[in-house]
Amino acid sequence: MNFYKQNPIPNLPETKSKRVVIIGAGFAGLKLARKLMGSPYQVLLLDKNNYHQFQPLFYQVATSGLEPSAISFPLRKVFHNSKNIIFRMAEAELIDQEANRLYTSVGYIDYDYLILAMGADTNYFGLENIEKYSTPMKTVSEALFIRNKIISNYETAINIGEEEKRKSIMNVVIVGGGPTGVELAGAVAELRNNVFPKDYPELNFKNMKVVLIEAGQSLLSSMSEEAKSKSKQYLENLGVEVMVDTQVLDYDGEKVVLKGREAIETKTLLWAAGIKPNGINGVREEQTIPNGRLIVDEFNQLEGSGNIFALGDICIYATDENPRGLPQVAQVALQQADNLANNLLGELRNKQWKEFKYKDLGSMATIGRKLAVVDLPFIKFQGLLAWMTWLFVHLMAILGVKNKLFIFLNWSWNYLAFDPSLRLLIRPKQIKTKKDEELMQE
Repeated sequence: MNFYKQNPIPNLPETKSKRVVIIGAGFAGLKLARKLMGSPYQVLLLDKNNYHQFQPLFYQVATSGLEPSAISFPLRKVFHNSKNIIFRMAEAELIDQEANRLYTSVGYIDYDYLILAMGADTNYFGLENIEKYSTPMKTVSEALFIRNKIISNYETAINIGEEEKRKSIMNVVIVGGGPTGVELAGAVAELRNNVFPKDYPELNFKNMKVVLIEAGQSLLSSMSEEAKSKSKQYLENLGVEVMVDTQVLDYDGEKVVLKGREAIETKTLLWAAGIKPNGINGVREEQTIPNGRLIVDEFNQLEGSGNIFALGDICIYATDENPRGLPQVAQVALQQADNLANNLLGELRNKQWKEFKYKDLGSMATIGRKLAVVDLPFIKFQGLLAWMTWLFVHLMAILGVKNKLFIFLNWSWNYLAFDPSLRLLIRPKQIKTKKDEELMQE
C-alpha cells in the first residue's frame, strides 16, 4: 500500500459537521457543490483537473472558434467566498464501502455521503485500431489536439506536390451523428468553405472531403423528425458528405473501412460515436449493469448503499417509462444534482426526501453560422431563430462574466468577419521527461 493509501488527505480543516465528498466537477458535481455552499456540511470536491470544462463548446475549440480558456473556469475561483467547500485536484482510486472511506491519489478521506459524478469517456465499442488511431473529443485537451492536428495537416499538405497524396491529409472523417458530430462536421465544413482557401490559396479545397458517418438510420436520433431532416439538409448544403446506416469496421491511421461501402482515405478520423461511464474500484458487480453504468433508485442512491449516490452519465434508473434510463445529457445531470442538493439540505431539517423527476426542457444543435435546430416541449423550429436561441442558451450557461463577454465578442467577430483568428499551431514541448511527467497528459 503506497503512502497516499496509508495517510489521510493533508491540510483538511477539522470538522464536526457531516462530510459530503463529490467526485467529479462536471455539470452534476459542480452544480451540487454550488448548491451546498454555505450549508452546515463540509464539502470536499475532487477532480483530476483544477477547472470546469463546458463540454458543449469543445467543437469550437477544435475548429479555432474559441480559446480553451474561454470554456474552462478555475474551480478554486468558484469557491473563493465559501468556507465549507474544499477543492482538491486528485484522482479517486478506490471506495471502501464498509468503512465509508475513499482512497485517492493524494490520500484517503472518510465520508458521510459520497457522490459519484465522474462523467463518461469515449466508447470505441471494442475496436482496438480505432481507439489507437482515431481522435476523441471528450476534454479541452483533446479538442486542442484536434485543432493542432487539422492545422498541422494543411501545413504539411501545402508542401506536397502530388494532388493524390494530399487528399488523405486534407480529408476529415467524423463518426457519430449526435449533436457533437453534427456540430463538429458543420464547423469543419465552414472552415473548408470560407477560411482555409484564404490561408492556403495554393491548395484546391474542392478535393477536401468532410464526411459524417452515423451507424443509425438518421442524425440526431433523439430529436424530432423535422430536426433530423433539416440538420441533414443543412450539412449537405455546406458540402458535408452524410452517411447514415453506415458502420465503421476498422481504421489503420490511413484508411477508414466501412461495411458495404468504399473505404475512405484520411489521416484525420474524429470519433464522436458513443460514451461509456468512468468507473472506480470498490463498486460491486451487482451495483452496475453490463455497460458499467451504476444502478440507482429514485433518489439517485446507489443500489445496496445507504450513503453513496451517483449523478449524470454514470448512473441509470430504469423505469417502465424509461427502461433504458434517462438520456446521458447535461440537463439530466443538472436536475439530478439539484434534486439531491435539496434532499441533503432537507435532511438537516428532518424533511422527507423527494424522488427525482426529470423535466425535459428540450434539445438543440447548431450546424453552422445562422443554422441550428431546436426542439422545445411546446415548439420546434430551425434556421436563424434556432441559431440565435442556441447562442443565447449556451452563453448564459457559461461560468464567469469574463468568459461570457469573451465568447460573445468572439462570436460577434466571427459572425461579422467570418475569419477566426485562433488558427495557431502550438505544440507542447516536453523538456525533461521524468521531472515534468505530472505536467503532461497521456
